[in-house]
Amino acid sequence: MNTRELVLDMLLEMERERVYSNLLIRRALDKYDGLPVKDKAFVKRVAEGTLERRIQIDYMIDQFSRTPVKKMKPLIRNLLRMSVYQMLFMDAVPDSAVCNEAVKLAEKRKFQALKGFVNGILRHIAREKDIILSGGGEKEFYPDREKAPLAYLSVLYSMPECLAAMWLEEYGMERTEKMLRAMLEVRPVMIRMKESLTEEEKKGLLRDMEKAGIRAEQHPYLPYAYSLEHVEGVRNIPGFDEGAFTVQDVSSMLCIECAGIKEGSFVVDVCAAPGGKSTHGAEKAGKKGRVVARDISEEKVDLILENAERMHLENIKAEVFDAAAYDKELEGKADIVLADVPCSGLGVLGRKRDIKYHMTEEMLEELPGIQKKILEKAQHYVKPGGTLVYSTCTIRREENEENVRWFLEHFPFTAEDISGSLANVPQAETAADGYLQLLPGVHSADGFFIAVFRRKGNVC
Repeated sequence: MNTRELVLDMLLEMERERVYSNLLIRRALDKYDGLPVKDKAFVKRVAEGTLERRIQIDYMIDQFSRTPVKKMKPLIRNLLRMSVYQMLFMDAVPDSAVCNEAVKLAEKRKFQALKGFVNGILRHIAREKDIILSGGGEKEFYPDREKAPLAYLSVLYSMPECLAAMWLEEYGMERTEKMLRAMLEVRPVMIRMKESLTEEEKKGLLRDMEKAGIRAEQHPYLPYAYSLEHVEGVRNIPGFDEGAFTVQDVSSMLCIECAGIKEGSFVVDVCAAPGGKSTHGAEKAGKKGRVVARDISEEKVDLILENAERMHLENIKAEVFDAAAYDKELEGKADIVLADVPCSGLGVLGRKRDIKYHMTEEMLEELPGIQKKILEKAQHYVKPGGTLVYSTCTIRREENEENVRWFLEHFPFTAEDISGSLANVPQAETAADGYLQLLPGVHSADGFFIAVFRRKGNVC
């Protein structure tokens, strides 16, 4: 299988079927497992990068084509997109090779009549490459930042205008641009080492990673959080099979730090899959504590069990249960309830590139209602004096700060000062008020929201 043809077929399927890229890429690479590692890395990078920068690439192509991208044949459109990505964002690939391979693919897929069209656009873009990447010189290539800030943000950072407009209103130009720039940066793999590892075990694990060519660096926020570079598959990282660590962003780890879980705590995680917070909570609760980890399907619960078993945690009970339903058996029994609710996912666009293209206004309008329904049920399980942790992986006030305000108005809880748990996190001014919005480009973490509430009344 020609690697570029494999990428082309994936892009066509993403456009035609609206299938999520991570699932499609994983399926394709599993099918062609015999491909050399270098080829697999090429396929993954071109497919993900072309998708991530699609708005910007389409804008570029439209500057050099009389036929707008949206009116092109799907195959030609995606062939041009992936070729432009290689030329502008992959220095190791010669422009001539990109052009030649694109022409060959057009011919192979029965578009001989459009070979010249493909070749002409790509060679024109290649000639103007320096101007495009520098922004245009005397004549601006992209929309003007001052005169058309929304178009500028949308095109330069490949963000749908509706999302750019929302953040522009909430955060202003400087912070929004910083966020969008960070979302396009390559993110390292983040892991949480088991806190029960001794210093010698941790050092041994880091040595094994170094021998495997993996660069590990401790995160400034937490001592057990590490960012990894040069990883060829998570399962190939030394220590994975032994359960020495789990893949988890530091934002999610901070959520558990803010929860205040102690030895012997009873924790209920109502939206637990794939189990990062549940396993972290189980470690902190220890053998005398226990965690009930729930999610809506057998498939999701299997993910929780897989992580719990791999990490040798026996104090987790995983079960299928809809977080929007009420369980009378848990009424007033939990020390800690974790509610990491379904959300728009706009804080993790740097890892899940196609969320921004699939999101609709209807979905955005519907989500706060779903979140409130889950919160209303989850608060029942917190004992007097106990804690409810509300979290999302999004950057949107309707799903975050506004839900906090609503919750405190309707239920017998107070906001809990979490500044002590976030001592190493910069720009955490709102922590004293019980919540924190982590922002890409501002914090060294995914976009994530954490709020902590304490139920009024004394502990029985």
